[in-house]
Amino acid sequence: MSRQATSLHHGIRIISEYLKTLPSSPGVYRMISNAEEVLYVGKAKNLKKRVQSYTRGTGHSNRIARMIAETTEMEFVTTATESEALLLEANLIKQLKPRYNVLYRDDKSFPYILIAHDHDAPQILKHRGRQKRKGRYFGPFASAGAVNSTINTLQRAFLLRTCSDTVYKSRTRPCLLYQIKRCSGPCTGEISISEYQDYVTQAQDFLRGNSSSVRRDLQRLMEEAAEKLEYEEAAKHRNRLWALAHVQANQDINPDGIEDANVFAAHREADQICIQVFFFRIGQNWGNHAYFPKADQSLSLEDILESFIAQFYNDKPVPKLILLSHELPQQILLAEALSSKSDQKVSINAPERGQKKELVKHALKNAQDALGRKLSESATQRKLLETLTKVFLLDEAPKRIEVYDNSHIQGAHAVGAMVVAGVDGFEKNQYRKFNIKSTDITPGDDFGMMREVLTRRFSRLIKEHGTYDAQNDTQNTASNTLASSMPPWPDLVLIDGGKGQLSAACEVLDDLGISGLIVVGIAKGPDRDAGREHFHLPGQPAFMLEARDPALYFIQRLRDEAHRFAIGSHRARRKKAISANPLDEIDGIGPARKRALLHHFGSAKAVARAGVPDLQTVEGISQNMAQTIYDFFHEANS
Repeated sequence: MSRQATSLHHGIRIISEYLKTLPSSPGVYRMISNAEEVLYVGKAKNLKKRVQSYTRGTGHSNRIARMIAETTEMEFVTTATESEALLLEANLIKQLKPRYNVLYRDDKSFPYILIAHDHDAPQILKHRGRQKRKGRYFGPFASAGAVNSTINTLQRAFLLRTCSDTVYKSRTRPCLLYQIKRCSGPCTGEISISEYQDYVTQAQDFLRGNSSSVRRDLQRLMEEAAEKLEYEEAAKHRNRLWALAHVQANQDINPDGIEDANVFAAHREADQICIQVFFFRIGQNWGNHAYFPKADQSLSLEDILESFIAQFYNDKPVPKLILLSHELPQQILLAEALSSKSDQKVSINAPERGQKKELVKHALKNAQDALGRKLSESATQRKLLETLTKVFLLDEAPKRIEVYDNSHIQGAHAVGAMVVAGVDGFEKNQYRKFNIKSTDITPGDDFGMMREVLTRRFSRLIKEHGTYDAQNDTQNTASNTLASSMPPWPDLVLIDGGKGQLSAACEVLDDLGISGLIVVGIAKGPDRDAGREHFHLPGQPAFMLEARDPALYFIQRLRDEAHRFAIGSHRARRKKAISANPLDEIDGIGPARKRALLHHFGSAKAVARAGVPDLQTVEGISQNMAQTIYDFFHEANS
């Protein structure tokens, strides 16, 4: 019996043991490897029957057979309904990123329009991330550009302020936005708060899809003002009507009768998949976004699309209508699950005629074009990766390149950065930053910083994935599972620096017992001229590349990206340190007391100089709290 067949038999035997106690109810199961890695998350209407299907010795695809062979443990969660199991499955896949599932690669959250309700004069702004601030959120939009252009137009239609609360409070005369008729000027009383609130209500109604009622109201106000011979007021409402017309006319496609919908179109070519998503809200096209999910090639395009959609709505609002390029295997079940999640009836269908079919065809054409561009870029990237095999004498083109750089100002707020590149270009979800923590490093010691960064990085890599020598076979197997899988261990490590940095890196790898990893130091040329870089490899003389060598341009791009990421991380850390306030460190001082102290004394330094009696005069500061504040500063300074 072959080794593969033995492993499959062993996996089947382990899975069979679970059948004795499994219920015949809906639920979710996880298949786990010997390294405690979640290999696969699945859902089932009948857990026992579904898991039993894995115990057949034949009839499995290569993907399923590999998965069974690697399984050493399973975990189960029962649910009340199959639709609940579907939602839980999507949540776990997105959280755990199992190797054998379709993986939805979400680079960042979508932007929204927020009308904040934590102020008498609500602010309209772009928002991304957790929706913690009090207010109404509208979206999602496909891009920040789509949000910005919509806000700019809404300003002309509804004259809402975009300034921060701090700027609003400090205004003594109307700003430029008021002069160009893009704000109604509530900050200086150019409009009453009650009238401004009417504008806010109209804006919210419009963004909720009630555009016709908003138009009727503005039309009525314009006519009433004209009848009263208040021509300036009538002109103001006329301009707002024009702005509304512009909102509804400046989109690429504004289909009639499609108020709230998403369109999904999937296309497969050359073992790659693109899913194009279009967003339609209030009858307007709010942009589109292309995704390239990871999926085993044995899965059908319909299965991949279904899994993608379930994961897509894990943290996003669900529209009333979802249009598809392909019928899904469990389309009715998915519609039921999303309806229960969104508290409204969700309709999912693949239209066969009419305007909806045209929308899907348009989305599918965009998916085909996006995948064509990606394949072209990937081919170029592969050629560039192949050039590095000759330059650095590699056995094959690297699948994963890690580039390291440090950033600091005279040793302060030091940050190390790692960027990652592979066949698909820069893998930004793999980037890492390292705040330099060691107190033994002399400020400005770049070698010491590089030692700390590499020690932390590769120590963790060994802990999570085993040693580099043992990893080679496992890494190759894992990368074959999914076409674009990024292996955990790098094939090539680039260090921004010369012999000293390279020596520090090699010492770290030797101390950790890592051998055979190609490490290259990139030293800037004389006068830091680009194109005159010297390359250092252990035990070899330094060398340069021809000024027009494509490999040189590629390496410069890698190094510049590491430099950009390192500087950005350093600036963020420095900004956070500058904005830190010592009052935050005092027990019992929350936002209200902090605000009261700063308002009374003007700065944290003035608070530090104040005596106990002076501190007690501040509203909300008791004698005991005043003593605590006084002791904090005077003990710190003693």
